[in-house]
Amino acid sequence: MAMDRSHIQIAQPSIGEEEWKAVKDPILSGWLTQGPKVDEFEKFFSIRHDVGHSLAVTSCTAGLHLALAAIGVGPGDEVIVPAFTWIATANVILYCGATPVFVDILRDTYNIDPSKIAVKLTTRTKAIIPVHLFGLCADMDLIRAVVPGHIKIIEDAACAVGASYQGKWAGTLGDVASFSFHPRKTITTGEGGMVTTNDAKLAERMNQMRNHGATISEEQRHYGFKPYILPDFNLLGFNYRMTDIQGAIGTVQLSKLDLFINERSKWAKWYCEQLKEVKWLSLPKEPENGQHGWQSFVTYVDPDLAPFSRNEIMEKLQDVGISTRPGTHAVHMLTIYCERFGIQSNDFPVARDCDKNTMSIPLHNRMLKKDYEYIVNIIRSI
Repeated sequence: MAMDRSHIQIAQPSIGEEEWKAVKDPILSGWLTQGPKVDEFEKFFSIRHDVGHSLAVTSCTAGLHLALAAIGVGPGDEVIVPAFTWIATANVILYCGATPVFVDILRDTYNIDPSKIAVKLTTRTKAIIPVHLFGLCADMDLIRAVVPGHIKIIEDAACAVGASYQGKWAGTLGDVASFSFHPRKTITTGEGGMVTTNDAKLAERMNQMRNHGATISEEQRHYGFKPYILPDFNLLGFNYRMTDIQGAIGTVQLSKLDLFINERSKWAKWYCEQLKEVKWLSLPKEPENGQHGWQSFVTYVDPDLAPFSRNEIMEKLQDVGISTRPGTHAVHMLTIYCERFGIQSNDFPVARDCDKNTMSIPLHNRMLKKDYEYIVNIIRSI
């Protein structure tokens, strides 16, 4: 069925009968919380991303918080984070009582600028969170070149399921990573996330902490022969468990990941070819040695060349049925961070400009050729 021409959505999950059928087993079995379906999803995710350990959680935000807590980030510590990202990347640092230290970004990739990291390192730096924004992996080689080995690297891979860098999958490029399965992402479980690591001890600690800090799991209790045993709690933990209903959906969605990315990649290339003559619009870059995840197709409206402001262009597109969104926001310009840390918008000028001028246009697996052609024709006509 063709999409309603009056409204091409910015994103739309591709979910159908297979996902619908997959939830039947957990519903009929009565095992709805984390259980065998989550275990199946985790194992499949580890195989697909060539990583030792995958732990399903309630969201990417929960996964980032879990990772920080598990490596011991707390009051007095500093964590480096890009200034241009979704607010959750910075918020999880505050959850731990630590201090976010912002770094500006590169305008051609929207990812953290490795050349600006070194001056932000202090004796209090405990971790850095590079973000693979919109599905393009950050330049991890340059980041590792300036970050000392004792500082943990936590990948915010919210947008980067199936993305790769220099022959390695996102989720294996740092000490630990967190993915998102929000409906705007390439694959979805409604809400949900996945934490990955190749560190067995860290995986064991996070596994315990996502289940309140319990020393034995619900599965162990359920299948054990001593029904009177309750777990001990030697860690402060959280309730970050994914449901088996979500796990069942996730396994089906993950089986379609390569199909989804291949289709998005095809149309992203087509967008770039068709829109290259629009001089006021800068287009996203493909990695030279890697796979872009294409969670979003984010452009930059050049304020010096565009016939209208970014906001006016977005309004014009909305008027003719094309949904758009800003790429994301400059976290340092949000009220809570301005007031709490006394940051000025000009402190990170590239992030500030991307906040004002980026524009994401529709790219998802529910679109048809006529939708892409319509969008290109409208943008060319502005």
